[in-house]
Amino acid sequence: MAGGIGSRFWPMSTVDCPKQFIDVLGCGKSLLQLTVDRFSGICPLENIWVLTSEKYAPLVKEQLPMVPEENILKEPCRRNTAPCIAYAAWKIKKRHPDANMVVTPSDHFVADVAEFRRVITSSLAFVANSDTILTLGIKPTRPDTGYGYIEAVLGSSSLSNKEIFRVDSFKEKPSLELAQAYIAKNNFYWNSGIFIWNVSTIVNAFRVYQSPIASIFESLIPYYYTPEEQSLVNEKFPECRNISVDYAIMERADEIFVFPADFGWSDLGTWVSLHCNMQKDVNRNVALGADVRFAESHNCVVDTRGLKKVIVIGMNDCIVSENNGNLLVCRMSEENRIKEFSDEK
Repeated sequence: MAGGIGSRFWPMSTVDCPKQFIDVLGCGKSLLQLTVDRFSGICPLENIWVLTSEKYAPLVKEQLPMVPEENILKEPCRRNTAPCIAYAAWKIKKRHPDANMVVTPSDHFVADVAEFRRVITSSLAFVANSDTILTLGIKPTRPDTGYGYIEAVLGSSSLSNKEIFRVDSFKEKPSLELAQAYIAKNNFYWNSGIFIWNVSTIVNAFRVYQSPIASIFESLIPYYYTPEEQSLVNEKFPECRNISVDYAIMERADEIFVFPADFGWSDLGTWVSLHCNMQKDVNRNVALGADVRFAESHNCVVDTRGLKKVIVIGMNDCIVSENNGNLLVCRMSEENRIKEFSDEK
């Protein structure tokens, strides 16, 4: 899924080039490219599908030239994750009725790629032999209020895979006090937004729990892989309810399981999360730029890759970012206000 606008990473990320298309980590590859790389050895390139908006399709083609163009699904408008997942599921099912699917956002960070691949491979084997919906839960390292949580029934592991457990409930993003209570228990996990299922399982789930959405994509079956597909999607897609797959399916279905995983994951949703996942100097400063110099500064993240030299003196817990003539300077504690002033909608 590569359709988000990434407004919280302004000015590095803008509506014209959201964070999934940017080399956020300074490693030479965008987050989208790193996401595809993680599936090397698991899924051939011809089975990689990218869901994005019509506006970003050229960026996808530019960054992933090896992905077949018919595998780039273009949404005419934003309707959250349920409709875009349904579109992919129905189209894939037409040619590959027995396919297993992994659904993942394109803008996440994974430190331990080998462990990620092990977990995904094990998860695919699990859903291939059962009518279940599986999600990855991330073992929490702190009481984070920016993530939803999954409560697992650790006494009820799957018979076919002892690492997988039945889900008791999904929890909204909590207050700090509630997050601390979750962490105190050993059966709460961050909701990664990564899902694994058989294509028939998810299609049937939409038919049961979201029949209006299912009806729209059922009606398009004769037109998938034809010249008429895009125009009909443009006509029908806006009729879909604006709803996440969590609300549409995950919180309603019965056979929901979670695979608690630990592979150094972050959704990189904020400057603070970027700071947490980057290499730091002795004063916990992160520098992304040709020549960034710190003096009497602590716990800052500075992204000034477009400038020759930047000097930061006497600043603590701050974000400094410059991109294309736009400059951000703010305290980390105030980053939730960036969207308020950036005009990124």
